[in-house]
Amino acid sequence: MELTQPALICGLPDDLAVFCLARVPRKYHRILKCVSRRWRDLTCSEEWYSYRRKQKLGETWIYALCKDKSEQYCCYVLDPNSSRRCWKPIERLPPRSLKRKGMSIEVLGKHIYLLGGCGWCEDATEEVYCYDALANTWSEGSSLSTARCYLSCEVLDEKIYAIGGLGSNSSDPHSWDTYDPCTNTWTSHSDPNIVSEIEDSFVMDGKIYIRCGISSVTSHVYAVVYEPSSGTWQNADADMASGWRGPAVVMDGTLYVLDQTSGTRLMMWKEGRTWVPVGRLSPLLTRPPCRLVVVGKSIFVVGKGLSTVMLDVDKAVNVEGVMVSSSIPKLNSDDDVIICKCLTI
Repeated sequence: MELTQPALICGLPDDLAVFCLARVPRKYHRILKCVSRRWRDLTCSEEWYSYRRKQKLGETWIYALCKDKSEQYCCYVLDPNSSRRCWKPIERLPPRSLKRKGMSIEVLGKHIYLLGGCGWCEDATEEVYCYDALANTWSEGSSLSTARCYLSCEVLDEKIYAIGGLGSNSSDPHSWDTYDPCTNTWTSHSDPNIVSEIEDSFVMDGKIYIRCGISSVTSHVYAVVYEPSSGTWQNADADMASGWRGPAVVMDGTLYVLDQTSGTRLMMWKEGRTWVPVGRLSPLLTRPPCRLVVVGKSIFVVGKGLSTVMLDVDKAVNVEGVMVSSSIPKLNSDDDVIICKCLTI
């Protein structure tokens, strides 16, 4: 007798069952996995991820890489659309990475990549770990071409760029690696305009911008931009770089920077080459140093202890000089937020 798989939903063709199940909100996907082995395999599959993306059913969650009081890495996730918004820990981080310093994370597709790092008695490493957000599992990924720590990461044209950072004695400090998921390989490149110490980065108009800190000679912010057409790094616009003095995000093609030099003030870069203040955030809600991330039309400001402020820039109004916003209760901790990224499923 020929064995056949049971239907996903009794009495329905599988394609119609997928049509129904894919519309279940993401917060219930963990429950779907418990119904049967077929449902578990479906909700962990590339087919599930591709179908939800094609049908524009994807929901974006925020992931934060943090460090606790013991200088150990931890990771949290937030569903910004939940009625009971709260940060939840992601368990079972790779044990070898917990005590490292200078690691970075990046999101590509349904995966989160944990890259590089170093330790007190450990040189920079080329190790990469991969978190599958559908299956909630960690695995070892393809290694970087160059050992790096304190690097910056961005995604451009469906490839991960691991830029700068400190490496081993044999590493080129003026280099970057690119990861192609189609071949599962990293490729190394070099350019004299890249410096090892990178403080922030973003992607705008199909280009990668990196900020290399304030020059001790000129007191100016040094920033460069990657031109994909030529494969080279060039000096960024000086006026734009001068106001880039905090974490930056891009929303609908507009650049926003959180100035934390005196309180927390959101700035916007206008095409007329000027920085325009959007407004100040309440010191009662923000706990610098903060990181920024964009979900839809909202900017999330995530600070110490994962204190989180959500700001709808299009609808934001100022009351006595302070922008009106909503907040998410912080955790009972003083964890430092290292990096925030978004992943859509």
